[in-house]
Amino acid sequence: MRLGELGPGWATEFFLHRRDAIVIERYDCIVVRTPGNPNFYWGNFLLLPQAPADGELAFWLQRFDDEIASLQPGSEHVAIGINAAPASFALPSWSAAGLKRHANTVLRIEAAALRPSARAPQGEARFAVLDFERDAEAIVELECSDLPGFEPKAYAEHRRLRLQRYAQMARQDSAAWFGFWCDGLLAAECGLIRAGATGRIGRFQHVLTHPFHRRRGLCSALIHAVTNWGFTQWRLDSVLMCADPEDVAIAIYQSLGYARIADECGLQRNAPRDRAAEVAA
Repeated sequence: MRLGELGPGWATEFFLHRRDAIVIERYDCIVVRTPGNPNFYWGNFLLLPQAPADGELAFWLQRFDDEIASLQPGSEHVAIGINAAPASFALPSWSAAGLKRHANTVLRIEAAALRPSARAPQGEARFAVLDFERDAEAIVELECSDLPGFEPKAYAEHRRLRLQRYAQMARQDSAAWFGFWCDGLLAAECGLIRAGATGRIGRFQHVLTHPFHRRRGLCSALIHAVTNWGFTQWRLDSVLMCADPEDVAIAIYQSLGYARIADECGLQRNAPRDRAAEVAA
């Protein structure tokens, strides 16, 4: 499989992976491995060109072990992406083995399509471009505010390591982070990345609103502000984002002018510590 064959969502994922992950094109998949952050599920994964057959479970589990888990024992999860997946497919053996399907809808917007947010944020809210060094702990605290299915300590470390990668990209003008502050608390945040300092396609990263500040218009205002920033400051031709098709946020993105262009998915089994945290929750 070749990187040039990737769908739009997967292709923009590699804005990040091409920088410091080990990326290998195999005959049957693409291997992505991030030794510096073994807990990063979708930084340590196999990407298949199409959906596997149900009977191929053992084969692909072994391939994941050979390419990733055996080389870095800290990666106790399984993550297998599918570049071109049919609208519906059944993998009962995979489900029985604990691998859950994670669907993503890919949305895109160009500058002329951007519409204003339907409502201003409620209460006192200040939009800001965040500083990776100054605001790192506030970002991590927000990202750990709602953790269904993840062990808190390991997840916080994973997020700190990812922020370090984004900070490196920011120094090369290919990443920026944004948020809304409410009463001194970072209440909403997201990132925007591109392939390089002259990249013309932007990709959102990790859009999140604190549970106590949801349904106040922060998400809509944040996405609008950051999208506009990408068009005006980076002179982007288009901006992409990926979102859970079942998430209510999809309607927010579409109300701003984002349009669906593709559907992609992956299969994921969490590490044992995260499965234990999910049961405990």
